[in-house]
Amino acid sequence: MQDHEVVCDILVVVSRVDGGGRMPGKAWFDVAPSAARLTSSLRDIGYDFPTAVADIVDNSVAAGATRVEVMIEFAGSKSRVYIADDGHGMSPGALLEGLRLGTRRPYMRGDLGRYGLGLKTASLSQCRSVAVVSRSNPDVVRTSARVLDLDVVEEWDQWVVVDPGADPDVARAKQWLAEGTGTVVLWRQLDRVLPEKQPEGGWARRRFENLVTKTAEHLGIVFHRFLEGVDGKGPLVITVNGQKVRPWNPFAPEEPGLSELPAQRFEVTVGDVTGHVNLQRFILPSRDKFSSSGEFERLSGPLNWNRQQGLYVYRANRLVQWGGWNGIRGIDEHTKMARASLDFSTDLDSAFNINVAKMRVSLPAQLRQMLEAPVNELCIYANDAYRRSSRPKPKPVPADLNAAADVRAATQAAATAGLALRAAAMQSGEWDAWQRIVASLCREAPEISALLGLDG
Repeated sequence: MQDHEVVCDILVVVSRVDGGGRMPGKAWFDVAPSAARLTSSLRDIGYDFPTAVADIVDNSVAAGATRVEVMIEFAGSKSRVYIADDGHGMSPGALLEGLRLGTRRPYMRGDLGRYGLGLKTASLSQCRSVAVVSRSNPDVVRTSARVLDLDVVEEWDQWVVVDPGADPDVARAKQWLAEGTGTVVLWRQLDRVLPEKQPEGGWARRRFENLVTKTAEHLGIVFHRFLEGVDGKGPLVITVNGQKVRPWNPFAPEEPGLSELPAQRFEVTVGDVTGHVNLQRFILPSRDKFSSSGEFERLSGPLNWNRQQGLYVYRANRLVQWGGWNGIRGIDEHTKMARASLDFSTDLDSAFNINVAKMRVSLPAQLRQMLEAPVNELCIYANDAYRRSSRPKPKPVPADLNAAADVRAATQAAATAGLALRAAAMQSGEWDAWQRIVASLCREAPEISALLGLDG
């Protein structure tokens, strides 16, 4: 290495004509980016610790793993994170390709990867050194290991990986692969996780303990379908520091009070890409109809009931975004029990503009329009369920008071009729006209409006 800055252009003269339209005498210049500066920028691509771990687990799922173990170990400045799986592993060549920035390997339909950046950007968002150890041959105990170290990259200003040599942490990872194929990702020099000063202190230790809890919670959410078993495959097992991750299914399928509206399927075309999007709509039971108060609190989710309402967007069965209605409508206390799943395949990645961290999508404009009616219909029913659950329960009356019973039945029938009218207006595309009718009815005949449940 020279200490002074060297500026160099590599000039290549193209002397043939081919199908790409190259002309004799045309020249092109190799202007490879500065590896040191590029990696510095890529560290701020938008991950936090749990989402970075989840991106590594994506690779484990793609590798056919049945078990993934995450170990977050506090040891002051020598703290480390291991993410180990029992997938099919990588050959030495595939391992090197996996550490390439923008891997050249093609992604197949259904693969959770997309940009060829995840392993690198997710890891380096949290640490300065990432080691990958892998075994791909089930019959031969032979592992390969490489390290991507930012100190080396910055020193050489080139995207280089190195052999770890006699590294005790890597040797430990190799021992886990003694029984079969798989891959271990090791994060060290956790400068984005540990405080620069006093990495050995109590605050750093408490932060690690908190990260263990948050990571387990996050993995239980985004991979809940895999943890439950999907596409005829057995459930994936994920552990964090030895504790099995419990799936968090936002739709509470085990609750007997759950209501589901008819599923819908939409065709989306963006440019030359066409695919299908599936919508399922649910109304979760109110607190008094949940199987237990503990389950009610658990299903409230990390954002709590109000902010957990809305669309849950899945890409190839992996949850990528949740909470809120993606601009279709606002969050409302009266619709907090409404949740809907929106599923799209990797074919529609470009249409949904999924980000590198796989935590944000944008709904295609044409899909947003198609979703307005079914989403608003769901919220109408959720609103009605909320109001019915919040009404005080009627006091018991003697059995011989048939008249009172008849009045209650008529009142309930009227409220049901009002709900059906609202849903019909929504389904027929006459929602604006319906709102004008309701406003007029509330002014001219408030007692009828109240009887139909339209005054809320």
